[in-house]
Amino acid sequence: MSVTIKDVAKEVGVAPSTVSRTLKDHPSISNETKERVRKAMDKLGYVPNVSAQNLANKYVNTIGVILPVTKSQERKNNPFYLEMITAMNEEASHQKVTIAIASGESEEELLANVELMYRQKRVDGFILMYSREEDLVLEYLVSNKVPFTVIGQPYKYHNQANCVDNDNQLLGYTATQHLIEKGHKKIVFVTNNQSENFFKDRYFGYKKCLDEYQLQGYQEMPLITPEHYAEFDEFLKEHQPSACIAIDDMFALRLIQMVQYLGYRVPDDISVISFNNSIFTTLLHPYITSIDVNIQELGKTAVQEFLNQLKEDNALKKRVIIPHQLIENETVINVLSSSN
Repeated sequence: MSVTIKDVAKEVGVAPSTVSRTLKDHPSISNETKERVRKAMDKLGYVPNVSAQNLANKYVNTIGVILPVTKSQERKNNPFYLEMITAMNEEASHQKVTIAIASGESEEELLANVELMYRQKRVDGFILMYSREEDLVLEYLVSNKVPFTVIGQPYKYHNQANCVDNDNQLLGYTATQHLIEKGHKKIVFVTNNQSENFFKDRYFGYKKCLDEYQLQGYQEMPLITPEHYAEFDEFLKEHQPSACIAIDDMFALRLIQMVQYLGYRVPDDISVISFNNSIFTTLLHPYITSIDVNIQELGKTAVQEFLNQLKEDNALKKRVIIPHQLIENETVINVLSSSN
């Protein structure tokens, strides 16, 4: 049989309300009484009912962080998520709150976990680490007025969403422009992710830049299945692009391996540029030229913006843009200088 507040109160000879105030470290209770109550708790083995305390308080000081559903092992192991969670956890600790992770093998399972966490008041709200055009979780958060912040840009519910993001259209434009300035004219966008909004925005930026420079663009080239590998091989033979834009650094490593397997040299035959500037850029030579999206600042700002929205009544929804930086390494060759 579990020990209750009444049992502790009886042991000390005080009212149950005194024990309850001691648990909250209330200043109205003397230090001497608090010490006696705490010793009685230890003696009797009393364990506070955290769920009951949460229900009694306005905030539980815990932020739920929602990971995207992905069946790809490569996506699951992407260091982007680990770096982001680490940054959020550091800022949460600074703000004296904690982080709880919500994940699922399917969208339905993820939604069920999110609903349960919020219904049981285990979290004050959520930070979504992804953004898709159609998303059951986002629909639930908006329709139930659950506090949330999105890392990314949802196309739906834009006015109802608090967002922290890079300008992904500008990222795609910047990567493409860098290649063009190095003399590349045939540039293809290669990806293993076609569902999330950051891919769509980066691809849009790629197309926009090519249009402005009056260069031919190509349909995005997925590289996921063995059939895609064969199609990619045929594409390289037919169109002979001199450069590829990879959706992120981890995928860029696989792209470089694929290109080299097909008999091309990087960057001599095909240049590669990527996004995130993660640890993968300098794991192997050639080091990957990548655009730093400032993951640390994304995570930190997401926590700050969530807490601002949570604590301020009628706070305006904002879209905070985190700046990026091009990091030049070894995978982009200057075609203009090499042809002279």
